[in-house]
Amino acid sequence: MQQNPAGDPSPPRKTTSRTWAPRFIEGTDAVTWSRWLWDTRFKVHPKYWYIAAFVSAASTMNLVMRWLQIGIHGRDLARVSLAKQPVFVIGHWRTGTTLLHELLIQDPQFNYPDTFDCFCPNHSILSERFFKTYVNWLAPQQRPMDNMAAGWGRPQEDEFALCLLGLPSTYLDVAFPRAAPMHPGSLDLSGLTPAELAHWKRTFRRFLQAVSFRDDRRLVLKSPPHTARIPVLLEMFPDARFVHIVRDPYVVYPSTLNLWRSLTRRQCVQSPPATGYEEKVLAEFRTIYDRLEEARPLLKPGRFHELRYEELVKNPVGELEKVYAGLELDGFDAAKPRVEAYLAQTGGYETNKYALAPEQREVVTRRWGDVIRRYGYE
Repeated sequence: MQQNPAGDPSPPRKTTSRTWAPRFIEGTDAVTWSRWLWDTRFKVHPKYWYIAAFVSAASTMNLVMRWLQIGIHGRDLARVSLAKQPVFVIGHWRTGTTLLHELLIQDPQFNYPDTFDCFCPNHSILSERFFKTYVNWLAPQQRPMDNMAAGWGRPQEDEFALCLLGLPSTYLDVAFPRAAPMHPGSLDLSGLTPAELAHWKRTFRRFLQAVSFRDDRRLVLKSPPHTARIPVLLEMFPDARFVHIVRDPYVVYPSTLNLWRSLTRRQCVQSPPATGYEEKVLAEFRTIYDRLEEARPLLKPGRFHELRYEELVKNPVGELEKVYAGLELDGFDAAKPRVEAYLAQTGGYETNKYALAPEQREVVTRRWGDVIRRYGYE
């Protein structure tokens, strides 16, 4: 798709400017939007009716634009080979996957899906230049759950694109929190029928072909749900590489609670419930790490590497060099100056801090104890 020169995304930074941003569901198509409304019995809260009206109009435009894109570029898109199989950055939400992704894409050998690709996946090839030139004010400037900068050209989770393309996704729950879970079993794909799984694979591949349409460099992809999908991803990309980052679960728990609460508050079209987030976080953590352990025997030497967030922030260049070695990737020496320049610009970034109540700590220890011990966070 776009030619993304290494280091193109500006570094994350604190910002106190505009925090308003459109809802991500505005990037879906009319067929998918109609199905979501039908599945939720059209239960949109009255104060969000204007949002639903806007999504209805935008999704119709997105559908027409998708048809145009297929008509103009369909044959060429189908010929995109994806011969250079992706590198997947995996890990639970709030474990540092974004930081690791940002560091890797400083390397000029890598391409990546950006926010525009993921929030406008139906017509990104046709409309990218217009939106990034004339409608840049629509892009979020800051992520709602922390101080990381956002924008059309910044790297983004491909799970948003898959959700907007109509695939089952746990991310849809932030738009329809009163109907959650909208797609049980979507996190690890266990809830999909064989036909649905085949459709998931085809859609995911088509999205990656669109991202690679004008830039065939190896893709670096980052989405926490992929941590629970390694067997399916290996079926699609037998030579894919996976780098897994882990962080202290006693920090991950409150941070992930804040993630889902803040995303739901800003993205919903139903009034957010006051409770239920705690069980969602506890259960999805188990799903992610249980599926990861089950998949370990499938991961070949040189195709899987693990690191700790705490070590990455302490020695980012040294840990990144270990990632290259662990994944048998060439090019670290060429990437190192760019990584160091990026780090020099982001040295003042501060992470959010959360207090964990004693009763919460007891629950986390009881529900996640084996993972805590496995990674040495007792």
